[in-house]
Amino acid sequence: MFNPSQEDVRRFFCDVFSKHRNHQILTPLETIASDWIMQHPEYDSILTDLDKALAADYSVEQGHNPFLHLSMHLSISEQISIDQPPGIRKAFQALLQRKGSEHDAHHEIMECLGEMIWTAQRTGQPPDSAAYIENIKRR
Repeated sequence: MFNPSQEDVRRFFCDVFSKHRNHQILTPLETIASDWIMQHPEYDSILTDLDKALAADYSVEQGHNPFLHLSMHLSISEQISIDQPPGIRKAFQALLQRKGSEHDAHHEIMECLGEMIWTAQRTGQPPDSAAYIENIKRR
């Protein structure tokens, strides 16, 4: 999934949740997604009903988007695993030491990732990975 649609993302997480609950074999990516889903039991009712998930409105005005949240966890996990952008693994490890929880460290990085994306969209410039890493280090 290099450029998944909103429906693709929602279907992916609902399918992973279903496969996990039914003790089916998961791909490596699904395993990582499943681990994050299990850390967010507040999303269980959303992930159980695919039709409802596909129809739900998670615009900014509506508040928290569980699919965006889980996608960011997945993206950050992948960034750390391949150390891309360079330095994120080390910055994550330092943040993990300070926060004492992988989940809390991810949430801090999410803020930085969101800020980097917002800035790039607002300015029309490519994402600034060096500023992203520095922002993580400041946390």
